[in-house]
Amino acid sequence: MFKEFRDFAIKGNMIDLAIGVIIGAAFGAIVSSIVDDIFMPLIGIIIGGIDFSGIVLTVGEAKVNIGLFINAVVKFTIIAFVLFLVVKGINALKRDAAKEPVETTPAPSREEVLLTEIRDALRANPR
Repeated sequence: MFKEFRDFAIKGNMIDLAIGVIIGAAFGAIVSSIVDDIFMPLIGIIIGGIDFSGIVLTVGEAKVNIGLFINAVVKFTIIAFVLFLVVKGINALKRDAAKEPVETTPAPSREEVLLTEIRDALRANPR
């Protein structure tokens, strides 16, 4: 059972998936920093100095963090757009690869066909 698990875990696809998850987490941290530290303050300055992270709606005793939700929507939009560009690029590469002509071997000439027949006939009738 351990051998089966090891074989499964070491397969190329599993390792690629693990690397993708790690890179995705790091990318998420970068996007969070860009949104929280660069975009949202700039957007706040443009629309009148509003700090989105401080926008809170109080309903009774509950606090609804609308500003944090707005930050999350901006982060999601950035990540979705970047992934869209990546998928679009991959699809373009696949289309270009599909357009490339496939090299085929030319059909044998008439002389080659005749020589092959003669060779096969000589092999079939040894002296």
